[in-house]
Amino acid sequence: MTNLLHIDSSITGEHSVSRRLTARAAAAWRAAHPEGTVTYRDLGADPLPHLDAVTNTAKSVPSEQHTPEQAAAWRLINELVDEVKAADTILLGLPLYNFGPPSTVKAWVDHLIAPGLSVDAETREGLLGGRDFIVVTSRGGGYGEGTPREGWDHAQSWIPHGVWLTGLEPRFVTAELTMAKVNPAMADLIPLAEASEAEAERAIDALWTPVAA
Repeated sequence: MTNLLHIDSSITGEHSVSRRLTARAAAAWRAAHPEGTVTYRDLGADPLPHLDAVTNTAKSVPSEQHTPEQAAAWRLINELVDEVKAADTILLGLPLYNFGPPSTVKAWVDHLIAPGLSVDAETREGLLGGRDFIVVTSRGGGYGEGTPREGWDHAQSWIPHGVWLTGLEPRFVTAELTMAKVNPAMADLIPLAEASEAEAERAIDALWTPVAA
């Protein structure tokens, strides 16, 4: 049975473009996999603890030597890695905050990188490859080639490097200029924002072929 791991990270609730687009993608996935299952994690509503000394040590100390705190951290790491291992497709909503990824997504990635679980402890080969990793990015401004802030999107450029050790390889669907409708200074960019979101929707709709009724 196929399984989708659907992860949201936006903190803007019903106003979130990334949540709206990942919901559309999840619906498209279910239409193509009617017998499949979906695991959902909301990093925005239920953030993971950030990497700290306890979590870091839990990865390097044999489990039989774990303190209670390290044991709890290790259980969480195993839970997160197991969610990925159980999935054929991973769908991540990745909004751009202050030119970078949400810290909750960084925490998720930090937990995933675990020798013996997601990375071969001897060969350093990633153990999570072979899965479809769809990253739906949203950004309030324009950061494309030739724009004044070209290269300022450090979320989309970071995540391939962030998950590289695990073997995951993201592919992207992007909507930009999402602040145009709420920022009066960007009002003249609303048509471009609408076009960008419509293009993202078309890209999502083309990801999977629905099963005929």
